[in-house]
Amino acid sequence: MLKELRIRNFAIIEDLKIQFFKGLTVLSGETGAGKSIIINALNLLLGHRATGKYIRTGAETAEVEGFFDIDGHPTIKQMMTTNDLDPENGLLIRRVISRKDRHKIFINDRLSTIQLLSQLTANLVNISGQHAHQRLLNEDEHLLILDQFGQLMPLRSTVYQLYHQLIPLVDNLKKLRTQQHRQIEHIELIRFQAQEITNAAIQHQEDKILENEQMRLQHAETIFQKINHSIEQLYDSDGAIVEVLSKIQKDVEQASSLDQSLTNTCERIQEASVLIDDITGELRHYLEGIQVDDHRLQIVEDRIYLLNRLKRKYGGSLESIESHFQKIQEELDGLESIEEKIVQAEKDVAFAQTQLKLSTHMLSDKRKQCAGELSIAVENELHQLKMNQTRFQVQIDHRKKDDQADEFLTDDAFVFTETGMDRSNFMIAPNVGEDMKPLAAIASGGELSRVVLALKAILAGTESVSTVIFDEVDAGIGGGVAEMVGQKMIALSDHHQIICITHLPQIAKYGQHHFRITKHVKNGRTHTTISPINHNERVDEIARMLGGEIITEKTIEHAREMIETP
Repeated sequence: MLKELRIRNFAIIEDLKIQFFKGLTVLSGETGAGKSIIINALNLLLGHRATGKYIRTGAETAEVEGFFDIDGHPTIKQMMTTNDLDPENGLLIRRVISRKDRHKIFINDRLSTIQLLSQLTANLVNISGQHAHQRLLNEDEHLLILDQFGQLMPLRSTVYQLYHQLIPLVDNLKKLRTQQHRQIEHIELIRFQAQEITNAAIQHQEDKILENEQMRLQHAETIFQKINHSIEQLYDSDGAIVEVLSKIQKDVEQASSLDQSLTNTCERIQEASVLIDDITGELRHYLEGIQVDDHRLQIVEDRIYLLNRLKRKYGGSLESIESHFQKIQEELDGLESIEEKIVQAEKDVAFAQTQLKLSTHMLSDKRKQCAGELSIAVENELHQLKMNQTRFQVQIDHRKKDDQADEFLTDDAFVFTETGMDRSNFMIAPNVGEDMKPLAAIASGGELSRVVLALKAILAGTESVSTVIFDEVDAGIGGGVAEMVGQKMIALSDHHQIICITHLPQIAKYGQHHFRITKHVKNGRTHTTISPINHNERVDEIARMLGGEIITEKTIEHAREMIETP
C-alpha cells in the first residue's frame, strides 16, 4: 500500500508531500492543475523511463519519493532480502532526475538499478488509465485476465515452465541431428587431420632444434675454419696461447719462490692452463663432428617445411598443433557416440513433450469452463454500470498448426506456446440487435472504462496488487453511470487501496479521503499544491465540480446532499 508520496522540483510542483490511507482516496481539481503530474511521478516510482523534461524550470534535479507498506507482499520482501535490502520497515523508493541524464535510483536509501526497481514494483501498484484501456485491446491480455479469473495462474505457470524446459531439449536434439547429417564428411576431415598430425610425430621444441641444425649444416665450412683456427691459436701454432701461458707460469713460479704472496696467483695460472687444455679438447671433439652433409641438410629442411606447413594450418606453433590434435580427438570421441546421444535426446524430448501436452490440454479445458463464467460475470457488472442490454462473451480458440510450426511444439492440429495452445478474444455487443464483435473493434472510450472497471471488480479478490490508481476512469461517462462507478470503487476498496483522479462529483462523493489539487501563481512562478480537505471544503469542491465557476446556494446544497446521501 502506498503510504506517502513526496515530489520536489517536478514539472510545476516545487515541493509536495502527500500521505495516503486505506480505502478510497479521491483527487480532484480543475483541468490543468497538475493531476497528470501525479501519475507521471508515480510511474517513475514503478520503473518508467526518466527524462530531464520533468525537471522544474530553474532546478538542476527533480526528486520523487514513495514509501510503501509491503506487509501483504511476501514475494517483495523475499526479493528485497535476496538483494541485501531490509524489508522490516517497508519499501522506500527515491528517484533523482538530472538535466545531465545522470539519473539515480535509491531503494531503502541504497543506490540501485532500474531492473531491480521494476521487479520489486511489478505487483505493487496498478495504474488503470489510458494504459489500461490500451492493454484491454491486446488479445494476449484477454487470456491473462481469463486465467486470473479462473485461478489458473499456477497451472499457467506450470505450462510456462514445461515449455521452457522443452525448448533447450529440442534445440539440443536438432543440434545433434545436424551434427549427424554433417558427420560423415566432417569426421573424414578431422580423422585426416588427426592422422596427419600423428604421422608427423612431432617432438617437443623440435622446430627450434632443427632450425639450429639447419644453420650448422648450411655453414659447416665456415664453422670448421673458425674452430680449426681457434685450436691453432690456443695450442698448435708457434706462439700458441698455451705455450705463452706455460712461459708465464714458469716466470710467476720463479717469482713466487721469492715472494710467497704470489703462490695463489701461480695456482690460478696453472688452472687457466688446464682450462685451455679442456677447451681445446672440446673444440677438437666438436671439429670431428663437423661435416658438409648435403643429404642431411635436405632432410632437415624437408622436416622444417613440414612443421611450418602444419603450424600454418593448425595455429602457428607446435603447441597449437598439439592443442588442435587434443580437440579433434575429443570431437572424434563425441561424434562416434552421437547415435547414443540422439537416442537419449529423443527420449528426453518425448518425455518433456508429453508433460507439456498433458498440462496444456488441462489448462485449455479449464479455460473453456471459466470462459462462460467470466462472460456472465462481466455482463452482470456491465448491466450495473448502465450497459443494460450489453452482451459479452469470452471467445476461446486454438492456435492452429501450419507449415511454419515446429514439429516438437505441436499436437496434431495445434501449436503450443509458453501460455498454452489457446487464444482468447473479448467479444461485445453493446446494443440490441448487433452481432458480437471484438472489443478492440467497436468499444468507445466510455465503454472501455466500464469494461476495465467491471473486470477490476470481478478480479478484486484474485489480484495480488495492493494499490489500484484510476486515472480517466470517468472518460465518456456521467450521471447515473458515474454513480454506479463510484459504488464499484467503494466495493473495490474492500480489497485494495483505491486512489481515483476524477472530474465527476458523482464519483468524488464516495471518497473516504479527498485531496484537492490546485494551481496558483506566486512570484511569477506557477505552483501546484495538493491538500486534504475537510467536510465543508469538500462540499465546496463537489459544488465546483457540479457548477463550474458560478457556484450558487442551490449548487452548494446539492453538493451537501450528494455527500450525505449514501
